[in-house]
Amino acid sequence: MPTQPRAQVTRESIMVAAASEFDRLGYAAVSLSLILERCGVSKGAFYFHFPSKIALAAAIMESEQALWPELTRRWDERGLDALRTLIGSTTQAVEMISGDPIVRAGVRLSTDPEVHASGLRPQYLNWETLLTVLVERAATEGLLRPGVDPVEVARVLNAVFAGNREIAAALTGYADYVARMDQAWRVLLPGIATEEWLTQWRTASAGGG
Repeated sequence: MPTQPRAQVTRESIMVAAASEFDRLGYAAVSLSLILERCGVSKGAFYFHFPSKIALAAAIMESEQALWPELTRRWDERGLDALRTLIGSTTQAVEMISGDPIVRAGVRLSTDPEVHASGLRPQYLNWETLLTVLVERAATEGLLRPGVDPVEVARVLNAVFAGNREIAAALTGYADYVARMDQAWRVLLPGIATEEWLTQWRTASAGGG
C-alpha cells in the first residue's frame, strides 16, 4: 500500500469520490470514468492504487467494517451496562453512517447484490454477530425479560437497522435515520428489557442522561 503523503491523499480522494457515487447510484451504475471525473485523477493514478473497480469497492467496505469493533470497544470502556452500551454504540454507528460518505457507501456496498455477485461476501452476519454479543451480555447481566432470546433480538435489530437505513436513504438522504432508530428503540425495548431497567432508562432519558 502506498505510504507517501501525496499518494495517501490521492487514494483517499478516489475512495471518497467513489463512495459518494456508489452510495448515490449503486455499484453497477457507477463507471470508472465517473469516479475519475469526480476525483480529478488520471486512469493511471487510479490503477496505481486499485487494480479494478471491485477492488476499490472492497477497500471501501474494509474501511467501513474496521470501524465497528473499535467503536464497540470504546463503548465497553465506559463501564455502562450492556443495553446502554448497545444503544449508545449503535446510535453512534447510525450517526457515522448518516454523516460519513465512506461509511455510508461501505454499508450500501455490503448489501449490494452486484457486489456479492463479484465475489465479495455480504456483511449482514458480521453486524448480527456484534449485536448478538451485546444482547447476550445483557442477558448475563439480568437485563432481559424472561424468555427473550438474544439471537432473535439481534436478528430483529439487524433487520430494523437495515430497513430504516434504506428508508432514510430514499426519503431524506439519511437526515432522519437517527430519529427513526430512536423511535424503533422506544417501540422495541419494552419487549426486550426488564421493567426495572426500562424505568431507569426512561427516567435518565427524560432528564437528558
